[in-house]
Amino acid sequence: MSTTTATTDLPRRLARVPRRPRLVGAELLKLRKRRGLVLSTLALTVVPMLIAYTVLLILHASNAAKHGPAGGLENFSGSMDLLSQLGVVAAILVGATLGAGDLGSGVFRELVVTGRSRLALFAARVPAGLALVLMVVGAAFALTATASTVFAGSSDVPGTGLLVSSAAWLALATGLALVLALGVSSTLGSRGTTIGILLGWQLIAMPLLLQLGALGSLRVGLLEAATERLEPARLFEGGATVPMSLAAALAVIAAWIVVPLALGAWRTCTRDA
Repeated sequence: MSTTTATTDLPRRLARVPRRPRLVGAELLKLRKRRGLVLSTLALTVVPMLIAYTVLLILHASNAAKHGPAGGLENFSGSMDLLSQLGVVAAILVGATLGAGDLGSGVFRELVVTGRSRLALFAARVPAGLALVLMVVGAAFALTATASTVFAGSSDVPGTGLLVSSAAWLALATGLALVLALGVSSTLGSRGTTIGILLGWQLIAMPLLLQLGALGSLRVGLLEAATERLEPARLFEGGATVPMSLAAALAVIAAWIVVPLALGAWRTCTRDA
C-alpha cells in the first residue's frame, strides 16, 4: 500500500465513526419529539426555581427589613430540598416513557422485526434518558446556584465545594429515579401504572418507612436511606435518618440500579412482539 492510499483511507475511516451510538441518538430524538414530556420536565424543575427566586426578590425589594436577601445558603438549601423531589418526579416521567412508550405506541414490534438486538435497544434508553433528565435538572440547578450566589447580599454564600457536591448528589438522586422507572416500566409494560406506583413509593411509602423505628436495620435497604447518607452535610440540617456506612450506602445504590435494569432487560428480551 502506498503512502497516498493510506492517507486517503484514513479520513474515510474516521468519517465512519459516529459521534454517539445511533440507538442512543434515536432514543434521545424520540424523547425530544415528545414536546409534552419535555415541557412537563421543564415545568417541574426550571419553572418552580424561577418563580421561587422571583418571589423572594420581590419580597426583599418591597420590605428588606422583614424579608432577607433572595439568595444565600439558607435559601439554597430550601431550594435544593424542593428541586431534589421535583427532579425525582421528572425522572420518573421520563423513565416510564422510555420503558413503555414504544409498547404503547406500537413501535416496539417494528423495532424488533428490523433485526436489532433487543438488549441493545433497552441499553440505549439509559444514556438517552439520563441525557435529557440531567440537562433539564442541571439547568434548574444552575439557576438555583446562580441566584443563591448573586442575590446573597450579606447572607452566607454556598461555597464552590458545596455547589459541586450538591450538583453531584442531585444528579445521583435523579439518575437513580430514572433507572428505577425505566426498569419498572419495561417490566410492567405500562407507563401510567409505573408512574402511579413509583410516585406513591417515592413520595409517600418510602419516607414513611424511613420514620418507622420498629423496622430497625431493615431500613438500610431503602434507596432513600442510602441517598441521605451521601447528601452534603451542609445542605440539610440534621444527619441521616438511618445510620449506615459509606460502603453500605454504595452497595444499596448498586442493588437498586442493577435489579431494576436486569428485570427490565430480561422482560424486553422475552416479551412477545
